[in-house]
Amino acid sequence: MKKSHLSLIIIFSLLCTFSSQAQRNRFKDLIGKSFPLDSIRSHDPVIIKQDSVYYVFSTGFGISVLSSNDMVNWTIEAPVFNQPPQWATETIPEYKGHTWAPDISYFNGQYYLYYSVSAFGKNTSCIGVATNKTLHPYDPDFEWVDHGKVIQSFPGKTNWNAIDGNLIVDEQGTPWLAFGSFWGGLQLIQLSDDGLTTAKSSDNTHTIASRRTSKDDRRENSIEAPFIYKKGDYYYLFASIDFCCRGLNSTYKIIIGRAKTVDGPYLDKDGKRLDQGGGTLLLQGDDRWAGVGHNGVAFIDGKDIIVYHGYDRNENGRSKLLIDELSWKDGWPELKNH
Repeated sequence: MKKSHLSLIIIFSLLCTFSSQAQRNRFKDLIGKSFPLDSIRSHDPVIIKQDSVYYVFSTGFGISVLSSNDMVNWTIEAPVFNQPPQWATETIPEYKGHTWAPDISYFNGQYYLYYSVSAFGKNTSCIGVATNKTLHPYDPDFEWVDHGKVIQSFPGKTNWNAIDGNLIVDEQGTPWLAFGSFWGGLQLIQLSDDGLTTAKSSDNTHTIASRRTSKDDRRENSIEAPFIYKKGDYYYLFASIDFCCRGLNSTYKIIIGRAKTVDGPYLDKDGKRLDQGGGTLLLQGDDRWAGVGHNGVAFIDGKDIIVYHGYDRNENGRSKLLIDELSWKDGWPELKNH
């Protein structure tokens, strides 16, 4: 490698490090401050309620956390991690603490937070997990315990990307992890009973959704962010298609399919399999939002609440937190207020 090329790489790396530190420092000044929903910036949110408090976790340095008593005004809490987990920086050297796509669930008597560490644009990725007895920062039992890596993907070895994890527990109480972004599509794998590793009896992932219609279809597989939600007799698979993270040029959309069993096959309204290019459109951009996607769903206060992010045309494509309620028609979800 030429010295000039090496120098550029070192300079770029240092700039990224300084930029990350500057963002962390600016964020510290916001902890404890409250903001109205329409001003909250967010990427890849999930929501849960403990007692009378709503919590939103989303992509950010150390994982961003918001709390609210009314889902209208939100307080910025300290991030989950003050420093990047050591295992993650050793496993993914490009990872500097900006942690993607958390997933929050109450399971086995405690809260499970799955999160993604990755090198952007590569499937050099891992999904990790941390647990906590409570989500209330003021509780004496509040402590995030990191359990490290759950699953890892490798360039040239795994035709899937280990990001965007989502825990789903089936009717038998067995935990599964849905995950994936681009490459071979969305995957599902069985977890160990404690949810901390993959099950020893399950070495292989199972494809549950793809934009490709066959093995010969070589187009870019623009699908990610699986979220499986059990409602009535069906498991519903939400997924985001097309492209995020491009501001005003984002084309993100949310599609949906359903299955009688957690491992599928998931079918759309027309009976087309999601692992063969199917998917019923649930939500897309409009005059206000350039693109919308990467959702989470939770049953809260007797309602099915969906959170997601959208790129605001009124603010030059900034990514904002959006919260809606789902209603159901003929066994399929739709946004109640759209």
